[in-house]
Amino acid sequence: MPVVQPMDHGEVLGVTARRRRTVFWLLALTAGLIVTAVVAIGSGAVGIHPMTVARIIGHHLVGLPAEVTWTLPEEAIVWQVRLPRVLLGILVGAGLAVCGVALQAMVRNVLADPYLLGINSGAASGAAAAILFGVGAGFGQYALSASAFVGALGASTLVFLIARSGGRMTSIRLLLSGVAVGYALYASTSFLIFASGSAEGARSVLFWLLGSLGLARWDALLAVAAVVLGATLAYLTVAGRRLDVLAIGDETAQTLGVSPDRFRLRLLLIVSLSVGVLVSAAGSIGFVGLVVPHLARRIVGAAHVRVVPVAALLGAILLVWADVLARVLLAPQEIPIGIITSLLGAPFLLILIRRLHATAG
Repeated sequence: MPVVQPMDHGEVLGVTARRRRTVFWLLALTAGLIVTAVVAIGSGAVGIHPMTVARIIGHHLVGLPAEVTWTLPEEAIVWQVRLPRVLLGILVGAGLAVCGVALQAMVRNVLADPYLLGINSGAASGAAAAILFGVGAGFGQYALSASAFVGALGASTLVFLIARSGGRMTSIRLLLSGVAVGYALYASTSFLIFASGSAEGARSVLFWLLGSLGLARWDALLAVAAVVLGATLAYLTVAGRRLDVLAIGDETAQTLGVSPDRFRLRLLLIVSLSVGVLVSAAGSIGFVGLVVPHLARRIVGAAHVRVVPVAALLGAILLVWADVLARVLLAPQEIPIGIITSLLGAPFLLILIRRLHATAG
């Protein structure tokens, strides 16, 4: 049995400092997210004062203030349109960020993101089939989301079968399987657009592919919240130590009692379910799952038990502000949110590549 060496005084101080730093950032980011949400709800073609936003939300949640000092249109805009949209942005941003954290550890690649496994391509094929050919019409108003989710589920299943066909599901095999499936499904989406012959349908598919929070509804938020908060975020936070081990290497994981194949399979299931739900609700939104994990590690270090919650808060704040810009830059016309996240993420990716090159040199 290995002998555990006690930490010296310097190590204890280092651990305490890291914990204080993590707590500080969690509190600061939580406060920032609350302020961001209030400002975002009040921003748009019709501006609403933040205090009015707070009063309307408080009136609906706890009945305070009891006196109505706002107009009915303001209440409808805040409670029925913008609040569900902002909450969906929070959930999607947090979900994409923590899935990015998990994938970068799972495949041991700092450039991995939630769409690396081809799940978004599967969702895109399902959405294109629904928009262009009416597939899933039996689901009514949820036809688009349901078809996208089925496509994402099919893509993740295909990636899993290919990755396991040669024996062990290693990180490189999983990575290559996801890339291959993603390209194949992207080609199928392009073929569906070409075969439809509908210019308006092609424009709708393109807008959805670039992402939008415009489909946010109260009844759909529950499923997204259950997956992001109840499954993905909770599981990855608890599994933080095993993520640390897996990121080092399979041999180290086996030495420390973690089965890399089994754990990688669990991560694949969690990430596939989460990304499938998120893409079906908001379309393909890039760069959040790639950029945010690196920002979180820079703030609180590499330990995943700290990175996961910090990345969730950062992702939520980033996506909500991206949605605000998407709504106000060309108001009343709305820009697909994926354009905003790409414009924000591309410079960071170039900086990251430059640093990786400098480190390698």
